Amino acid sequence: MGRRSQPRKQTDVPVRIFGTDSGGRVFSEKVVTVNISRNGVELAGVQPEVGLDEIVGLTYGKNRGHFRVKWIGEAGTTNAGCLGLLSIAPEKPLWDFRLSPDAVDDYQQATVERRKNPRYRCQNSVEIHVQEGVSFWGTVADLSIGGCYVEIPIPLELGKKLKVGIWIGEGKAWSNARVAHSISGLGIGMKFTEISESDLGQIRQFLEALSPLARKPTRSVVPLQTKS
Repeated sequence: MGRRSQPRKQTDVPVRIFGTDSGGRVFSEKVVTVNISRNGVELAGVQPEVGLDEIVGLTYGKNRGHFRVKWIGEAGTTNAGCLGLLSIAPEKPLWDFRLSPDAVDDYQQATVERRKNPRYRCQNSVEIHVQEGVSFWGTVADLSIGGCYVEIPIPLELGKKLKVGIWIGEGKAWSNARVAHSISGLGIGMKFTEISESDLGQIRQFLEALSPLARKPTRSVVPLQTKS
């Protein structure tokens, strides 16, 4: 590992992976990136079993590309559920953000978890209020004590301030948040910026019951500020 010709951008954005697993079953599911280079990408949270050198597809927003599996995280380790992919058509960019030009990259595969707050798959309704704007509903697809990813077709600007209420049982956990990333037609990732101890406690208690579905952590998260 390391001394790569293409620097990697550490970024956490949702994508959809699709293809045929090792058992011949067709799959399509949402996962997240760990890092991206001009010709490759590392994913986390991949559930289907695929083999080395198999071809899989990725969609990001309205873009689609095909990749060859070059690395598979070992089961039972912190890299379980991770895939390293190499584009088979690098002349067709998948991403809509800038990546660094070719240069020596001393990236080393991490051996420890980098996110302080693991994310958990779920399907919870969420009420979203945009500061000085509209209000609408969405579905939380994954959740941590530091933030969540919400499936909504409405794009929101990066950094937009929100107030969100996540349904947990018969009640809601409320938090102030900001948009961390947004993909038109798919959803938004948000980070909680201010939350009360009682609402944070509701989320923690809910996540404890979801621990078997935890996704692999991918990067650090800014600590929460709690309301007084």
